[in-house]
Amino acid sequence: MDWGIKNRLSRIINQRNGKGVMLAVDHGYFLGPTERLEDPKKTIKPLLQYADSLMLTRGVLRTCVDSESNIPIVLRVSGGTSILGEDLSKETITTSIEEAIRLNASCLALSIFVGSKYEHQTLSNLSKLVNEGEKYGIPVLAVTAVGKEMARDARYLALSCRIAAELGAHVVKTYYCENFEKVVEGCPVPVIIAGGKKLPEKDALHLTFNAIKDGASGVDMGRNIWQSDHPIEMIQAVRSIVHDGLSVQESIESFFLKKNLQSNELETLNR
Repeated sequence: MDWGIKNRLSRIINQRNGKGVMLAVDHGYFLGPTERLEDPKKTIKPLLQYADSLMLTRGVLRTCVDSESNIPIVLRVSGGTSILGEDLSKETITTSIEEAIRLNASCLALSIFVGSKYEHQTLSNLSKLVNEGEKYGIPVLAVTAVGKEMARDARYLALSCRIAAELGAHVVKTYYCENFEKVVEGCPVPVIIAGGKKLPEKDALHLTFNAIKDGASGVDMGRNIWQSDHPIEMIQAVRSIVHDGLSVQESIESFFLKKNLQSNELETLNR
């Protein structure tokens, strides 16, 4: 693997423990102003210091992240559809490799839709992006997006992840499922899990713990962090599992302790 690709990957996945915490804020590219991400800058700023990398689009990067920031950028470069469109799988590459270089991206991200109407198009997008990334030493993250008719089971996700790796993806983002270890075993590149829809904090921490236990190289969480009423405490709890090896119970206790301390501080200030 090219030195530049290895170097950029090391910014996203810590080489000491092979794990990473990615903060996903790219939802607006097809959902628009998502709840609690209406003002991306306000959402992102307090969380940056706790994330290993940030996944977002070029528009939000330019307008909502300070140029002085040294957070590694995982740049979403696919899109072209919206939640109102006929088929979310009809994505294309929306950002050039030259633009990604100008934005100092550490990684390029796009979605593939295995088994969908536009499977071929999205897999071709991945192949083209890997070819471009290899020219300039920039790794590619493939997101195994799931359509409404697709089952999120080990058989389907293992298929999607393996195809992504075979086409040259350097990292794969997918969903956690029963028998997740089989998904990881069949994928020769690091696998990180998506947080998915908003869950109660305890459930999201269980998800994180189980994924890491079953071989995931990290998480890429969005809504389960910034849609929490206590997003800073939540990302800290997720990080404690991924990087510090805390158990679910320990991370839950840490979350609630920090949450209660914050509440007590606010009460003191308001007296």
